[in-house]
Amino acid sequence: MDDPGGAGEDTLSDAFRGIARRLRHATAEALAPWDVTPSQARALGVLRRGGDLRAGELAERLRIAPRSATDVVDSLAARGWIDRAPDPADRRATLVRLTEAGRDLADAIRAARAAEAESFFTVLDDADRAELRRILALLAR
Repeated sequence: MDDPGGAGEDTLSDAFRGIARRLRHATAEALAPWDVTPSQARALGVLRRGGDLRAGELAERLRIAPRSATDVVDSLAARGWIDRAPDPADRRATLVRLTEAGRDLADAIRAARAAEAESFFTVLDDADRAELRRILALLAR
């Protein structure tokens, strides 16, 4: 591939950012039917996979500040998708847990995101997907 001006790194970086931007847009579209933010969807997914968690643990898993996690928890609780319950291991602490409606929503979001990802990556054959997985694993180290 020609590289006018020798800006190969910038071009690769720009391409990566462009793909990331397209993925964020696709995710926003996939979440639109439920009017949830990406942070809320991530929290639902973490609780779906991890079970009941203290708010601090949820913040750690989401890699956000505890105050931000409180905002996410409050917004999800207001919509009936999660609730708070005493931690049986420490009655001073509170657990955040999915309600039945929250679990149903988390399952629906997971399915919608999987379908969106499949659609997004459909241009890649199996060998290309394997190579992309390999490259992403290298970058993740």
